[in-house]
Amino acid sequence: MDEDLAARLAAVRDRIAGACAAAGRDPREVRLLLAVKTQPVGAILAALDAGAGLLGHNRAQELVATGPALAAPGVPRHEMHFIGRLQTNKVNQVLRWATCVETVDSARLAERLDRAVAAGTGAGEGPPGPLDVLVQVNTSGEATKSGVDPRGAAGLAAVVAALPHLRLGGFMTVGARSADPGVVRRSFDLLAEVRAEVLASGRPGTAGATALSMGMSGDLEAAVAAGATIVRVGTAVFGERAQGTR
Repeated sequence: MDEDLAARLAAVRDRIAGACAAAGRDPREVRLLLAVKTQPVGAILAALDAGAGLLGHNRAQELVATGPALAAPGVPRHEMHFIGRLQTNKVNQVLRWATCVETVDSARLAERLDRAVAAGTGAGEGPPGPLDVLVQVNTSGEATKSGVDPRGAAGLAAVVAALPHLRLGGFMTVGARSADPGVVRRSFDLLAEVRAEVLASGRPGTAGATALSMGMSGDLEAAVAAGATIVRVGTAVFGERAQGTR
């Protein structure tokens, strides 16, 4: 086992536990997703050996490249989410390895995913079941970030919930890029407000939309305080990415 990586993973779990204690929440309500962007297979396997159980890839090509090794016999059981911008022409590649897509930001992408699942594309064996998806919301208003506008999030959630081969699990956002903690917190609170609106709507297929995937290495405490159920952490566990990587 990579003892340094295991220690960093434990430190992040301690941060989550501390944030939950401060917010009066049960730490079991918050799942830690390790964002494995640019990480070699060896580092990902070391994280699994250290007890990680939920991973997330940002790039379809990296997901495909690491998929076979992570599916090999003897690799600890884990769940793989796709957490990056997904082009419709990469849907089949992603569904081969991912069990959840957290970045559905348009009806077009949702419908493409629905058709792919119906056609039998997807991870695992046996008949295809519904694909878990989250609606990505741009709660910061930053042009560099993907996601549906908060004002259109409930409508998109209703579209997703109505598709027969998708299961709406909740919502995802990337926090505001700001040195002002209040601005960052507001971007997380807004996602919680979107969830509350959708759950209160009573629309078919929306009752299970409880997940809030938000918060990363630098702002997970604010996300937990706002109600995050998934925090996506990479740097705090794997270290800074090599210079020149994206």
